[in-house]
Amino acid sequence: MYDVIVIGAGPAGCMAAKRISEAGYSVLLVEKMELPREKSCSGILIRKSIQMVEKEFGEIPDTVFSHPQINQGIIITNEKGKTFKFESEGYNIWRSSFDHWMSLMAENAGAELRTLTAALKCEEKNDHVLVEFRNMKSEKKSEIYQEKAKIVIACDGTASKTRRNLKNTPLNYITTYQTFSHGTIDLDSNFFHAFLDPALSEYDAWFNVKDDYLIIGVGVKNPSLVKTYHSRFVSFLKSRYHAQIGTCEKEEIGMMPEIQAGFHVDLGKGRVLLAGDAACLLNPMGEGISSALASGYAAAEAIKSSENPTDTLHKYHENLKPEIEYMARQWQFLGTISPNFNYYK
Repeated sequence: MYDVIVIGAGPAGCMAAKRISEAGYSVLLVEKMELPREKSCSGILIRKSIQMVEKEFGEIPDTVFSHPQINQGIIITNEKGKTFKFESEGYNIWRSSFDHWMSLMAENAGAELRTLTAALKCEEKNDHVLVEFRNMKSEKKSEIYQEKAKIVIACDGTASKTRRNLKNTPLNYITTYQTFSHGTIDLDSNFFHAFLDPALSEYDAWFNVKDDYLIIGVGVKNPSLVKTYHSRFVSFLKSRYHAQIGTCEKEEIGMMPEIQAGFHVDLGKGRVLLAGDAACLLNPMGEGISSALASGYAAAEAIKSSENPTDTLHKYHENLKPEIEYMARQWQFLGTISPNFNYYK
């Protein structure tokens, strides 16, 4: 019987696992992929994230950063072509290296790190949660086993199997697609650029630079249209910003939560807490690392301060309330920039 099982070794899971392990709890941290693993993400640490990471994990190693190391902020262009420049220094990182470093720090703090382990479902019993896993290392895909924990924190992403099995809720998500190419463009590479014109995407389209790669991405609700919108966005960059784009050297497909009207989040049920993307926590323009870190921290503190595991979910809600209110304000502000987002109230 573990005190806590954490599903997913991203920022939310690693933060929770490290905090709880340091307090003397027995923690199993599982990740379905081998580490380091790729994660489709802009890989920008805003100031808020940097402060949390440096406080809890220490100095971020050089191996995590991409070039340019400093991101100067974001420039948003709405559907009318009006630009809004927000200057705020952050870090450019590669998620594969960043998540791997955090997972090792959680392991050093005492968590048992188990990779190539896929969580299939959680079943709540009287005094524990029974978690079913598949051993992805085994050639026998039927190799399934179980572990027990007093509390489970599911940080298994937008398509969280834990949340779907637990709550039987529909999967609402945005499909993201981005390409990596070499070339030139008349846009400031020190900023992240977001374009809100619905002609270019069904969510937003973006451009940024990492290690001399021009990264061009789109977010869509209909996955079958992802390359259509991407091609349209590339043509726009060529005509408007004189982009000279070389052969695509890498492409990434990912997912992020589609924030619903009213900004409802899902923090779990019973002894199973949801954090990060699995809880539908996301800031505008897909910035989710800060909310993942905050939710992992809040979940850990709820566990540490609860005398009875059945009280943990309530404490988690209370701990995360300021973060949820902050996120709602961010979406409301985006609605003042583009009417396409003004239903986030």
